[in-house]
Amino acid sequence: MSTVGGSADPLLLRIDRAYHGLEKSLNYVAATFLFALMLLACSEVVARKIFNSPIPGQADLVEISIPTMGFFGLAYCQRMAGHVRMEIVINQLKGRAYWLFEFISNFATIVICALMVYGTYHHFLRAYELGDSTMDVELPVWPPKLIICLGFVVLFGRLLISFFGFWRMLMNPGAEAYAVPKSPDIQELAEAEAEAARDAISDEDVEDWERR
Repeated sequence: MSTVGGSADPLLLRIDRAYHGLEKSLNYVAATFLFALMLLACSEVVARKIFNSPIPGQADLVEISIPTMGFFGLAYCQRMAGHVRMEIVINQLKGRAYWLFEFISNFATIVICALMVYGTYHHFLRAYELGDSTMDVELPVWPPKLIICLGFVVLFGRLLISFFGFWRMLMNPGAEAYAVPKSPDIQELAEAEAEAARDAISDEDVEDWERR
């Protein structure tokens, strides 16, 4: 009998964990690009204001780097339920009705994502064949367009994993949920914020507050 968290974990759970490793890696890449762009912006300000020598192609570098920051984090955001959505109605649902709603919305997202993969791939291919480039220093623009396509491909894989996860919960609403994004409830968010606030306050500050 399989046990979640042990050596006999179900196949879907093992796939979910392995795929999440890929998502985290891409998210780190996106974060690295964000940090690099911050350094580039600071360097541009210093070079322009102090040395009167702006960095050539700085705007072009920002333009072609932005897709990496946004699209390499799509699947990770989906996995962690970090996307913004309206939950006024869905939070009122319980049991099989809740999982049915999630299953249908996930399936609709799969269809949309497949169309986006198809469209962005042809957009990348057209830019590659035409040799499209940026306006200033003429950097090729097909790499960021390929990254957009790859971001949707990884998101598509995450949605497929969630498809089977939601189907499993739809068939057995009482089972332990895994391989599906799960938004934290209000109590969990409040506890996380309180824990972060406690970590930010030093012991000396706590003692000082207690003396007051």
